[in-house]
Amino acid sequence: MHEGELALTDDRAARLIAQTFPELAHLPIERVRSTGTVNTIFRIGDDLAARFPLVAESRDVLGAEAAAMAELADVCVVPATRPVGLAAATEEHPSAWSIQTWLAGVAATPAGHASSESLISDVSGLITALRSTETRGRKFDGRGRGGVLRDHDEWVALCIERSAHQIDPDRVDRLWSSLRDAPREGADVMSHRDLTPFNLLVADGRLVGVLDGGGFGPADPALDLVAAWHLFDARGRSVVRDRLRVSDSEWQRGAAWALQQAMGLVWYYESSNPAMSGLGRSTMRRLLDDPDLANL
Repeated sequence: MHEGELALTDDRAARLIAQTFPELAHLPIERVRSTGTVNTIFRIGDDLAARFPLVAESRDVLGAEAAAMAELADVCVVPATRPVGLAAATEEHPSAWSIQTWLAGVAATPAGHASSESLISDVSGLITALRSTETRGRKFDGRGRGGVLRDHDEWVALCIERSAHQIDPDRVDRLWSSLRDAPREGADVMSHRDLTPFNLLVADGRLVGVLDGGGFGPADPALDLVAAWHLFDARGRSVVRDRLRVSDSEWQRGAAWALQQAMGLVWYYESSNPAMSGLGRSTMRRLLDDPDLANL
């Protein structure tokens, strides 16, 4: 999926795990097939998972992610993955990697829960809890989504160009232009920063787990609203908006963040990860068909 992606066989992964964490050497190890775009994941026994970055990362970077993951797990309303251990890069494997807890559940899908009352309630409660966490004086760190929308103009323009064979480029350009200047209200709040369906685990229609908390940190309060666009139909989105008491401008910024993310998924993963590309197209359909956004 990415330039410079690291190859990793099952045998090498098992060897690295046994060498670095000998107390786990007796446990069965199984590669996990998923839509993930950042790590190759191996389940270790019943309760743990190893995450090997697809592109080489340093121990410092993974250490910062582990700290954020632990902070999220402490405040999350459902179980969230917790860090267990870090491994440094070696001659055999040129990237640091990590061990974390394994969570039961099935990843949500963009179409499977569009009108689910229970999941609408659970996701609203999750966002409320994350927003209520103290930032401890921290602000947006400048990485990725969550700062100034206009900073992403070039990226969105590239995505529109690369996706023109899949989505009407003129409609997307007009929508981005109408959303990206929505005024910002309030200070940064704590945010998961990647609330896509594939990071939300469900069972029996309820939210039961949250994955990939390594980006947890301060950001635009509108950022986690992307979950509403990725997951829910118009009525469901309206319920989320009401429960979170979201203003017009904040709702528009949330839509802009969803567009920025979805358009990247559409073309970047078109061939390498069809499920992720499909999420992008599904979210863009919701954005482009929404009557309130059409009237901006």
